[in-house]
This record gives sequence, C-alpha cells and structure tokens, in this order.
Amino acid sequence: MKILHTSDWHLGKRLDDFSRMEEQKAVLQEICEIAERENVDAVLVAGDLFDTFNPPTEAVDLFYKTLKRLTNNGRRPVIAIAGNHDSPDRIEAPDPLARECGIIFAGYPNSKVTPFELDSGLRILTSDEGYLELQLPGTNSPLRILLTPYASEYRLKTCLGLENSEEQLRTVLQQKWQTLAEKYCDNKGVNVLVNHLFMIKKGDVLPDEPEDEKPILHVGGAQVIYTENIPKQIQFTALGHLHRMHKVDGEPCPAFYSGSPLSYSFAEANQKKYVLLIDVEPGKQAEVIETELTKGKKLLRKRAEGLEEALQWLAQNQDALVELTLVTETYLTALERRQINAAHPGIVAVIPEVANDNILAGSHQKQIDLSRSMEDLFRDYFRHEKGQEPNGEIMNLFTEILAEDEQ
Repeated sequence: MKILHTSDWHLGKRLDDFSRMEEQKAVLQEICEIAERENVDAVLVAGDLFDTFNPPTEAVDLFYKTLKRLTNNGRRPVIAIAGNHDSPDRIEAPDPLARECGIIFAGYPNSKVTPFELDSGLRILTSDEGYLELQLPGTNSPLRILLTPYASEYRLKTCLGLENSEEQLRTVLQQKWQTLAEKYCDNKGVNVLVNHLFMIKKGDVLPDEPEDEKPILHVGGAQVIYTENIPKQIQFTALGHLHRMHKVDGEPCPAFYSGSPLSYSFAEANQKKYVLLIDVEPGKQAEVIETELTKGKKLLRKRAEGLEEALQWLAQNQDALVELTLVTETYLTALERRQINAAHPGIVAVIPEVANDNILAGSHQKQIDLSRSMEDLFRDYFRHEKGQEPNGEIMNLFTEILAEDEQ
C-alpha cells in the first residue's frame, strides 16, 4: 500500500501584502501530479488546511477542487483533519457531500465518520470515535487510521474528559490510542496514526514552532506529546503543525512531520519542501520516501553593505520574495527606497541598519529586528519602558492575548 502524507497547506495565507494564492495553486497541482504518477492508494492531510477560521472564497474553492482531484474519481480516499488554524465545524460541514467523492473529514478528536460505500469499491468497514477502517480499491488489506485532529485544552476536556494536567493529556491520549489499537489494529491490515499535535522524542530539545504560527504550546493550547505514547501496533505516524519536514523518531514506528508545501515565513528561508510517500504492508515497518516539491517562490534574506550591492543582488534574484537588510551610513532616503522597490517586484520588508555611530548616538541598537518573534520584541519593549524583565504572569497574559487576537 502506498500513502501520500502532506499537511499545513494554510490556504489563503498571505506574506504581509503578498498573496500566495497562485503559488498555492501551483504546488497543490504538483501534489496532485505526484499522487497520480506514484499511483498512491490514499492521501493524508494532517491539519492546518486553511490559514484562518474564515478563509477567503478563493481558498475554499481551491481546497475542494484539489481534494476532489486527489480522490481520482472516488478510487482514492483523502483523509483530512483539522489543525489549530482550522474551524473544526467548518471542516466537517460538507461531510455528506464529501463522502460521495471519497473525501473524509475529521474536525474533533472524538469525530466519528459515517460509513459509506462507493461504486469504485472504496468503503468504510469500521468507524469509531477517532478511528476509521477502510477497504481500498485494488488492495487486499484494510487501511486502519487513528485520527486525532488538533484540540485546545478546552476541546480535549470536552472530547476526552481531560483535566488540567500535562501528564494526564499524554496519559489520556495514549490510553485512547492504545484502546483503539488493541481493539482494531492487528497485523492483517495497515495501521496508521494521523494527528495535529506537537510531538517529540522524549528527551529531545523542543523544535521551534513556525514563525507567524498560532502556537500550540501556550496557555489554552495543548502540550507536547511523546513518541513513546504511540501504540506499538502503529506502523507510521503522520504529523501536522511544524513546517519543516523532519523525522521525529523511528520507534515504535517512523513518525514524521511532512512540513508545509510552501515557505510561509522568513524563518523558513531557503528551506526545501516535501511530501512523503509511505510504502507499507501489514506487519512490517513503513518505508518513507521524501519527495521534494519544486513549485512556489523562494523566501530569501539578504544583508547588503550599501545600496549598490543591494540593487545588484536584487537584480539577480527576481523570482523570490525578499527580506532585505541594508547597511548604510545614514537613514534611507525616500529616493533610495523608491530605487529599491523599483528594482524588485517581491520585496516584503526593507530593514535599514545604520552604521554611522554619530547618527546612532543615544541608541542601544542599530535596528529593530522584525524577524524576531512577537514575544521577544515585547520583552525588549518592556525592558525599555520599565527597566526590568517582564515576569512569567505578564508573558503568559501577552501570549494568550496574541492567540485570541489571531483567532
């Protein structure tokens, strides 16, 4: 059985004033072509399907057209779960019509898919809360999927009976997954876990969450989950949320973030993007094939020593979105800004760095680094205004306000 794993499409997302819609159309077209070329049996989309709870119409249109194409006229199931950017109710709303095309949505950790059967031979054999077993056309073994869409602490309390304990979150999820795995996942089928959670190998350093991403690890969000919480029956774990493709762990099974199909912030500058092809058969560990995506503009950061170097570099990198740091002796003039903007169609930000110490007299730094996180910038502001570090309570309140504002 061959499965395609992708995630974090963030349809409708912009980079400041720049629309990414044409790039999203191109890269989703590329993903469809890979699915057709590799003749995959199923597609998993592990959350953050849209960038906001209320995406623009063009993004919604692109989403449904892409999923329908991926189903290959109902012969290939597409299973898509909600991420922390998605409205679970919006994701599940078209379910009756989607099922007729072979598209399966799950918005909540306790979502239960209504059984169906298509003329193509695709049918649901078993459905339970957070679990799905499918018979795929042209395959002898069933595909079993444990589904865990993103859920805040509030949703987890509602769906899983969770109280206020990080350890209990892991315990409750592990028990839920283990109960489903022991009930349904023997070695006569292919067993997969798909979730939109922050998962690491226990003891590893926490990776950074994507810049401009709504953080999962904050007040009101969910906590980190360990790969040791995955049931031993699972052969592959498909993860969503982190935008860099990487392997989290190989035990008890390969657990991968597929990453986003496009670079969505300058923290991802020069980052390669992928989908993952999973070759797997019952009773054996999955083989993961990293397939690089080529569509979409590169995001480039450049620090130029003077206007001439900046203009020359911009001329050589026209097909990119650019964050330019320009080192100058004085502040940029209006004429220089016009020259820079006229030299390149994709300048997202120009950060002046003034080298003249006389101009900088009384200043503690040469520039405000706008690429840093909002939390770091707030700490700098608080230190400047109050002369001391913000305490944990203030930082938690600031982070919670940020998350509420984004939603």
